[in-house]
Amino acid sequence: MPVLDPMVVRQLLTRYASLRIAQAERPTPSAARELADVSRSLCAATGTAHVREAIVRADALLSRARRDRDESGLPLAG
Repeated sequence: MPVLDPMVVRQLLTRYASLRIAQAERPTPSAARELADVSRSLCAATGTAHVREAIVRADALLSRARRDRDESGLPLAG
């Protein structure tokens, strides 16, 4: 699996969460399609088959990136 950009992973997680909330509040076919697309992208980016696994892996990646940044003193992205 390639090294993932933490910023991309964070964007995917944020979009996924926003769409889940939108679907829970007021389901629409377009939001459902976009949620499915983001779920597939998150799975592909993390090398997993299920979105729950993808979220766990993405969270772990972001935790490592945060820890690495704290240790080095360098930001994740400019």
